[in-house]
Amino acid sequence: MPEPEISLPTADLLYPGEKVYIIDDDPGIRAPLRVFLEEHGLSVEEVGRGQDFLAAGDNNKAALVLLDIGLPDVDGKTLLPQIVKSYPDAAVIMLTGVADLKIAIECIREGAEDYLSKPVQFDEILLVVKKALERRRLIIDNRRYHEDLVKAHFRINMLHQLSVKMNTAYLSTVEVDEILQAVLVGVTANEGLRFNRAFLAMFDEENRYLRGRMAIGPDGWEDAGRIWTELRDKSLGFMDIVHGFRGSFNDANSKVNRIVATLRISVDDQENILIKAARERRSILVSRKNAGVPVSMERRSFEGVGGEQDWPKAVERREHGDPQLLPVPTALIDLLQVDEFVVVPLFSSSRSFGVIIADNFVTGEPVDVSVLNTLELFASQASLAIEQSRLYQDQVKKIAELEALTEELDKSKNLLVEFERLSALGQMAAQLVHSIRNPITSIGGMARILARKSATEEQKKFLEVISRETSRLDKILEDLNSFTDQFSEINPEPLDLCELLHKTLILVQPEMVSQKIVWNIECGETPGLRIIGDRQHLRQMFLQLVKNAIEAMSDGGGRLEVAVRRDDEWIRIAVRDTGIGMPEDTLDKAKDPFFTTKTYGTGMGLTMVENVLKAYGGHFEMHRREAGGLEVLVSLPTAVLAGDG
Repeated sequence: MPEPEISLPTADLLYPGEKVYIIDDDPGIRAPLRVFLEEHGLSVEEVGRGQDFLAAGDNNKAALVLLDIGLPDVDGKTLLPQIVKSYPDAAVIMLTGVADLKIAIECIREGAEDYLSKPVQFDEILLVVKKALERRRLIIDNRRYHEDLVKAHFRINMLHQLSVKMNTAYLSTVEVDEILQAVLVGVTANEGLRFNRAFLAMFDEENRYLRGRMAIGPDGWEDAGRIWTELRDKSLGFMDIVHGFRGSFNDANSKVNRIVATLRISVDDQENILIKAARERRSILVSRKNAGVPVSMERRSFEGVGGEQDWPKAVERREHGDPQLLPVPTALIDLLQVDEFVVVPLFSSSRSFGVIIADNFVTGEPVDVSVLNTLELFASQASLAIEQSRLYQDQVKKIAELEALTEELDKSKNLLVEFERLSALGQMAAQLVHSIRNPITSIGGMARILARKSATEEQKKFLEVISRETSRLDKILEDLNSFTDQFSEINPEPLDLCELLHKTLILVQPEMVSQKIVWNIECGETPGLRIIGDRQHLRQMFLQLVKNAIEAMSDGGGRLEVAVRRDDEWIRIAVRDTGIGMPEDTLDKAKDPFFTTKTYGTGMGLTMVENVLKAYGGHFEMHRREAGGLEVLVSLPTAVLAGDG
């Protein structure tokens, strides 16, 4: 048994504002047919001429046209294609006084829904009209349903892509910007929420101001038409659209970017509608009629609210309690230049990030409250991206801090171990100096006395060997004593560096004269260079380097040069000699305690030099000179400078 046919009430066959048009030159048919159809709930208009109907243009919302073929001004067959082109969603039923199957078939091919021959009963016409309108309604509803499915799929796909990106990537600032850009594209895309413009404003790091971050949207109708046509023609995917728009986000000349650059609101302005939306974490619809109504309310609840209020006063309707006036800043209205916009907050469980502002600047269409749930979904996705990015950045920062702390601890541990080792060596050296110096001095003194009283040259020769070796031992004890002195208390004071070096060289001048060593000191452009340091420690350090150079030239004279210069970050002191130098394979070992060569004695001196420099944040290097000899390059940081020295 066939299912009963479901028929819509006649009044529901037309969408709001639509009409049925009767185009016939016979008023005796038009008028009664119009009355008959109106009695059955249809909105009807009658027209006597075809050109009059076409001249009405977009003012006509034609759902169905009853078209007479025999019109006085234009043939109905000729008029039919023009109606089908101008009103593609309208159904056309042809009326004719002559039954001609060939003409009927031609009209059907041209787009007519049906063909009726006069005379025809009004009931029959009503039945055909209802059938045509029902088919039309089903087609349009199906098309709209398909469009809604496409839009819903687009939004779901967009949210999915954003979620996948966030789940598979650590969000740097660049990545989170890309996600925020994608959200704004989704808000404005034709397959998305179809807002004309979208703006993103976020609180700054100090949480003192709400500032514009980025925006998207055309400057006007011409720009909008170009963009929409380009996107339609290219059939781009969502991420392709995002990448295509990336340049526009950085275009400082675009209107939306000029607007977002000037958007700056203090958080202390608690009554500002953007601050209120962000702090109270709720979306607000702002319009001339209903400015400032929470969008969680149904659309019908807005009607009559605030309609008499002067702009920019807004009315805030709460879930409970009476409506309250909500001020909308004039500056914001002037900035956006729209009569209606929506504000949606961005937030996580622990903080508020900012707001998304969306409007229809170009089309001027009212904000559709039904899309705001999806807009809030987009906003929540943006909030997740921001939160994840901040968590990641915080984690990176903490890891860097922990690494720096670990590095400092390692340095401190190494310095402590080295200090304990050197301290033990210093204590041992001090004990050796105390225990050995007096006996050595006595032996050397007795050897010299005996040499003066000895009768034979052979005895004098042996006694001179004893005296010379005791002097050598005394020199070793002096080096050990200098090593222990580096652990004494530091007494910093302003010093003239070149003067200190000059006086250090004066101390060893007799020895250099006896060994025929020529010396020179060059301060160049740095005379009077004043530093803060311990005079005794620095003198011992330079004295050690100078003595090492003198010992390297003990076999026939040479030249000793000391040069001072300053660059951006360091004070450089070079000590150069023309001695026998040091083998390349021993340069790295020369700083180790007790490492020695024939030229450089006990090895304690260079260890002392290194430790003194470490106390000032400096260092030294040794290089073999191509012309022979050695260069020791001491580097002190400019932080040791006294004032502007």
